[in-house]
Amino acid sequence: MMKKCRRCSKPATLHITEIRKGEVQQLHLCETCAQKYLSSGQETDEDGLTLSSGDESLDAADDLACPHCGITFRQFRTQGRLGCPHDYKVFETELNELLKNIHDDTQHCGKAPHQTSESSQEQFRLIKLRKELQAAVTDEAYERAAKLRDEIQEVETKLKPAQPS
Repeated sequence: MMKKCRRCSKPATLHITEIRKGEVQQLHLCETCAQKYLSSGQETDEDGLTLSSGDESLDAADDLACPHCGITFRQFRTQGRLGCPHDYKVFETELNELLKNIHDDTQHCGKAPHQTSESSQEQFRLIKLRKELQAAVTDEAYERAAKLRDEIQEVETKLKPAQPS
């Protein structure tokens, strides 16, 4: 699986492993962020990223803490585990961004049960295609939208009951 940049989610082209305070820390950076990182002589945070990089939203999110269990977003990023069920709401925005970066989506699209009928699978596919079409139009990706429209029409034709002649 290709790693994404720690700061901007582009594909990482530079992978740095450092030992800081006795701990191994890995940085995955895209070319742009790597140039900024390597050329700056500024103070760095514990992940080795410059604090004055213009990424204040990440710094602000790191200080965000759950009022129920007290875990901070920085602790979650370090440990990889949330402290309580309330953290999903407290860190909702940050977790959605993280899921989008890792999985390219925020909704699980697993396999359908084996006993699912073909028409049910087609209905599910139709719903998914319509969502993709809506996203493509929003993103002004009109060529993709046209392909999706054609695919939707094809699925709808399959789902229509045969008309008596």
